[in-house]
Amino acid sequence: MPSSVVSKFHYNADTEILRVIYVSGMVYDYLNVPEEKYLAMKAAFSKGTFLNQQIKGNYEFRKVELL
Repeated sequence: MPSSVVSKFHYNADTEILRVIYVSGMVYDYLNVPEEKYLAMKAAFSKGTFLNQQIKGNYEFRKVELL
């Protein structure tokens, strides 16, 4: 089922950065996210719900300015 919030997300295991591309076009990097959290998000039925409950507020983030 497509998410109404999350367009795409990618994970870099070396840096533990979870990059989330929102449907709105905004891009955020969530820092120091364990690979287990990424795998759980990947398996979650609702990516947006998982993001809101498990990632936001639990990990530092930065907005990515795309050129």
